[in-house]
Amino acid sequence: MEIYSKARGKIEVKEDRLISIPEGLFGFENYTKYALVDSDYEPFIWLQSCEDPNLAFLIVDPFLISSDYESDIDDETLAKIDITKPEDIIIMTIVTVPHDGSAITANFQGPLVINKKNHKCIQAILSDNRWSTKVNIVDALNSKGGR
Repeated sequence: MEIYSKARGKIEVKEDRLISIPEGLFGFENYTKYALVDSDYEPFIWLQSCEDPNLAFLIVDPFLISSDYESDIDDETLAKIDITKPEDIIIMTIVTVPHDGSAITANFQGPLVINKKNHKCIQAILSDNRWSTKVNIVDALNSKGGR
């Protein structure tokens, strides 16, 4: 499938890289079709809207940043995207790269939960107060390396 992105123009995306987010992301509820597009900087991935070329989110696997990250997501939320087994889940977090040069952060409190079987996704909200919407990625990696 061909999609358009602001950064790369027209790009070809394989069907298995398409993601449906039926409820949308918080603040972007009207956009439900996305594609996973490799970024130039591993391990980051672009979550590119298929509906608006100007809308894309940088995402990353939170377990690469914090080995003690836990995302206890209730069964009701998981049922919305037809999750029946834990091994069908992929967890990703949205990354913020501020224009002012301040810390690059990841939203550990609102992870994306992807069903790898049907490619449906939902953004969950964790009630665990250990996690914030602005986890400093560099600090977390330095802390992880020091253990």
